[in-house]
Amino acid sequence: MATILSGKEVAAVLKEQNKNNVLALKAQGVMPKLGLIRVGARPDDVYYEGSIKKNCADTGIECETVELPEMVEQQILEKTVKEISQRQDISAIFFFSPLPKHLDEKAARAHIAVAKDVDSLTLGSAAKVFVGDSSGFAPCTPVAVMEILKYYQIPLKGKRVTMLGRSLVVGKPLTMLLLGENATVTVCHSRTEELPKVCREAEVLIAAVGRAKMVKAEYVRAGQVVIDVGINADPDREGKMCGDVDFEAVEPIVDAITPVPGGVGSVTTAVLCKHIIQAAAANAGINL
Repeated sequence: MATILSGKEVAAVLKEQNKNNVLALKAQGVMPKLGLIRVGARPDDVYYEGSIKKNCADTGIECETVELPEMVEQQILEKTVKEISQRQDISAIFFFSPLPKHLDEKAARAHIAVAKDVDSLTLGSAAKVFVGDSSGFAPCTPVAVMEILKYYQIPLKGKRVTMLGRSLVVGKPLTMLLLGENATVTVCHSRTEELPKVCREAEVLIAAVGRAKMVKAEYVRAGQVVIDVGINADPDREGKMCGDVDFEAVEPIVDAITPVPGGVGSVTTAVLCKHIIQAAAANAGINL
């Protein structure tokens, strides 16, 4: 039976650290504040916004939502993003996506100041992550993976890590973070030959492909640590969620595994709060 790597436990520790850091900033006259930019009212965006606001409130971070109509013009959207980015009271910006199809998301994101880009929405932030500049913020999900590995003291130096997925929001930035810890990383994708064999060779296997239960028993071996980043509708249980890993098939084989739900996703909002606090501190010239 594998050790279950609970994301909720990691998130609870991060939350306490975040609270203490907010108190330290407030003692020096700095109030961390997140600016949320939402176009329209997609149910998943509204739900996620509620989660962000609750976690920020619990941590002591202020939030302000700027909601634009779904059919907003590109010029108005860009003007709004630029104005929010320039406000002195806003420490960080979170931008809900995807946008309606008539809008150019890349052009709108370009107006976010890199120093306030806490989820790697801009090319400037992405560039800092890829060159190992710690003043840049990686996307929250890859950082959540690293927080879990750190919390459970899973060694990475010199270890073989297979990154299953190469997206700009998880696979690629997470690869850079892993390399920063001196892991030996193999990046796999849909065209990788002998994929199960490559995955079995890893000491740490990270699945982030967005395909429900893709990673079966033949992808893993005894002794591995498996991190499941995916969150999908469970094809076998109506109304339930599952990861990219077939948990029931894989868990009896490997040494440790994250659950879905209750794994990586549980940590991402705590990481977002951490990034907001770090941005507020950096903007004020304070070292936490």
